[in-house]
Amino acid sequence: MDNPGFAPLPHEWMLVSIIGFFISVFSVYGLSKTWGITFAIFFTIMFVASVVSMTGTSTAEEEMVELAIHDPRVRRGEHRKPKNS
Repeated sequence: MDNPGFAPLPHEWMLVSIIGFFISVFSVYGLSKTWGITFAIFFTIMFVASVVSMTGTSTAEEEMVELAIHDPRVRRGEHRKPKNS
Protein backbone atom coordinates (compact mmCIF):
# COMPACT_ATOMS: atom_id res chain seq x y z
CA MET A 1 0.00 0.00 0.00
CA ASP A 2 1.25 3.47 -0.83
CA ASN A 3 2.00 6.05 1.82
CA PRO A 4 -1.39 7.68 2.50
CA GLY A 5 0.17 10.93 3.76
CA PHE A 6 -0.91 10.49 7.37
CA ALA A 7 -0.22 8.14 10.24
CA PRO A 8 -3.39 6.33 11.27
CA LEU A 9 -3.55 5.90 15.03
CA PRO A 10 -4.44 2.57 16.65
CA HIS A 11 -7.83 2.13 18.31
CA GLU A 12 -6.18 1.95 21.73
CA TRP A 13 -5.29 5.63 21.34
CA MET A 14 -8.97 6.61 21.45
CA LEU A 15 -9.71 4.25 24.33
CA VAL A 16 -6.86 5.66 26.42
CA SER A 17 -7.97 9.22 25.67
CA ILE A 18 -11.55 8.53 26.84
CA ILE A 19 -10.52 6.67 29.99
CA GLY A 20 -7.80 9.22 30.76
CA PHE A 21 -10.25 12.10 30.39
CA PHE A 22 -12.71 10.59 32.85
CA ILE A 23 -9.99 9.72 35.35
CA SER A 24 -8.55 13.21 35.17
CA VAL A 25 -11.96 14.87 35.57
CA PHE A 26 -13.32 12.66 38.35
CA SER A 27 -10.17 11.74 40.25
CA VAL A 28 -7.23 14.06 39.54
CA TYR A 29 -9.35 17.23 39.51
CA GLY A 30 -10.37 16.54 43.11
CA LEU A 31 -6.73 16.38 44.19
CA SER A 32 -5.37 19.27 42.13
CA LYS A 33 -7.50 21.52 39.92
CA THR A 34 -4.53 22.63 37.83
CA TRP A 35 -3.40 19.07 37.03
CA GLY A 36 -6.98 17.90 36.51
CA ILE A 37 -7.64 20.58 33.91
CA THR A 38 -4.24 20.01 32.28
CA PHE A 39 -4.80 16.27 31.91
CA ALA A 40 -8.38 16.81 30.71
CA ILE A 41 -7.12 19.13 27.95
CA PHE A 42 -4.34 16.69 27.05
CA PHE A 43 -6.70 13.72 26.74
CA THR A 44 -9.20 15.84 24.78
CA ILE A 45 -6.45 16.65 22.28
CA MET A 46 -5.63 12.93 22.08
CA PHE A 47 -9.29 12.15 21.35
CA VAL A 48 -9.51 14.80 18.62
CA ALA A 49 -6.31 13.44 17.04
CA SER A 50 -7.75 9.93 16.95
CA VAL A 51 -10.97 11.15 15.31
CA VAL A 52 -9.02 13.15 12.71
CA SER A 53 -6.89 10.08 12.04
CA MET A 54 -9.99 7.96 11.40
CA THR A 55 -11.42 10.41 8.89
CA GLY A 56 -8.21 10.48 6.85
CA THR A 57 -8.45 6.87 5.69
CA SER A 58 -9.23 6.11 2.08
CA THR A 59 -11.55 3.39 0.85
CA ALA A 60 -10.30 3.13 -2.72
CA GLU A 61 -11.64 0.29 -4.84
CA GLU A 62 -8.17 -1.21 -5.30
CA GLU A 63 -7.60 -1.40 -1.56
CA MET A 64 -10.99 -2.97 -0.94
CA VAL A 65 -10.24 -5.73 -3.47
CA GLU A 66 -7.20 -6.73 -1.43
CA LEU A 67 -9.50 -7.33 1.54
CA ALA A 68 -11.76 -9.65 -0.44
CA ILE A 69 -9.54 -12.70 0.03
CA HIS A 70 -12.59 -14.97 -0.03
CA ASP A 71 -12.98 -14.14 -3.74
CA PRO A 72 -11.25 -16.85 -5.82
CA ARG A 73 -10.04 -14.25 -8.34
CA VAL A 74 -8.16 -12.46 -5.57
CA ARG A 75 -6.55 -15.68 -4.34
CA ARG A 76 -5.36 -16.51 -7.86
CA GLY A 77 -4.10 -12.96 -8.42
CA GLU A 78 -6.39 -12.29 -11.38
CA HIS A 79 -7.49 -8.93 -10.00
CA ARG A 80 -3.96 -7.61 -10.65
CA LYS A 81 -3.91 -8.53 -14.36
CA PRO A 82 -4.43 -5.59 -16.75
CA LYS A 83 -7.84 -5.46 -18.37
CA ASN A 84 -7.99 -5.75 -22.17
CA SER A 85 -10.15 -3.02 -23.66
